[in-house]
Amino acid sequence: MELEKVTNDAKRRYDDACGAALGMEYVGERWALLLIRELLLGPRRFGELRAGLPGISANVLTQRLAGLAAAGIVERLRLPPPANAQVYALTRWGYEAEPVVLALAKWALRSPTHDPTLPFSAVSLMLSLKMLLVPERAGAWQATVAFRFGDDPYVAVLADGALQVRRGVADDAEATLSGMPGAFLPVVYGAKPLAMAEGVAVVGNRAIAERFTTLFRLPPKVE
Repeated sequence: MELEKVTNDAKRRYDDACGAALGMEYVGERWALLLIRELLLGPRRFGELRAGLPGISANVLTQRLAGLAAAGIVERLRLPPPANAQVYALTRWGYEAEPVVLALAKWALRSPTHDPTLPFSAVSLMLSLKMLLVPERAGAWQATVAFRFGDDPYVAVLADGALQVRRGVADDAEATLSGMPGAFLPVVYGAKPLAMAEGVAVVGNRAIAERFTTLFRLPPKVE
């Protein structure tokens, strides 16, 4: 049985000294890179990971988490009381994969086959804002905008032409937008006015919310 396991592991190796080959050995399994994506904005419970990736089974999720943990990319933690829950988090080295994930996503969005009607997680939306901000549109403007997707809160902080996003709440948010992640796509990337958006609610300074949603642009499609 042990020999069989070693043989199966060997079949997944590329026998190539290039770092890209080694990276694919770590994240080339189906769902592995998307699990890293879902953890880029902080630790998550097992159930939260499944909710963010509705196509993954519990068994495969368990296997991928174990594989990423064995590679030193993911670690299992326990939240302090009162939560006292087990969560999965990226290690310090795991977080270094963020530029890789964002670059791959931005590159793939240029494909004419991209289908924006497929499921879209809250983490995907927030990371896309960070990835697709147009600095020239933001200029020197600064703003703090909160997002709520059900009970899942996020914060986007714009400053110096860059956007930082994180899970959590912000007492200093100037506007709060709430709805399902997919409801934001026509507004943020489809030039649909926020006032005409279906399924998106705004609390706070509406002018700031409206300006914020105009700062992003999808990359051009391949011709």
